[in-house]
Amino acid sequence: MSTAAIFQLVQEHLLELIAVATGILQVLLAWRNSVWLYPAGIISTTCSVYVLADVKLYAESFLNLYYLIMSIYGWQHWLRHKGSSSLPITLTTTKEWWIASVIIVPGCLFLYLVLSHFTPSDVPLWDAWVSATAWAGMWLLARRKLENWLLLNLSNLFAIPLQFHKGIPMYALLTAVLFVVAIFGYLRWKKIMYRQSQTSC
Repeated sequence: MSTAAIFQLVQEHLLELIAVATGILQVLLAWRNSVWLYPAGIISTTCSVYVLADVKLYAESFLNLYYLIMSIYGWQHWLRHKGSSSLPITLTTTKEWWIASVIIVPGCLFLYLVLSHFTPSDVPLWDAWVSATAWAGMWLLARRKLENWLLLNLSNLFAIPLQFHKGIPMYALLTAVLFVVAIFGYLRWKKIMYRQSQTSC
């Protein structure tokens, strides 16, 4: 392949490459418990909104628009808590689990109805489930709840085969990386939460 052909290929997929690279950076920064996960997420989701809409994956594009809004909200929420520890990592309360359930169940039903009646989606329920569980996971992440990793990985588990089905293997690869990193992220956040509780005692 000539240099010109490689340059054209990179240029055509530049937004996709940026989205994937910054998406991996975002989850690594989350694993490191760094507030800089949000600027990385803002870049990744902004690129993804355009890339996914361009290939007519409107539900996934809308999901990334939600990620963008939650990244801005989460960044602001973290920075509002000044001090060395910032906002502490905590377990999800019963009330927060109810809120997460309200995000998932009605959210999934709403997306399913929209995708079924207003889009040519061939996997409306699957697509709706991936988005709704991710919505709830991102909400818990913004509030720095340990269990955000569990919901995000539930979404990832269903998203990987869906993305292969949709013909975007680069995004499926990104999601597979995020799935593995999220496992370690959960374990790391659990250790941090334990140290925080020991310090407070």
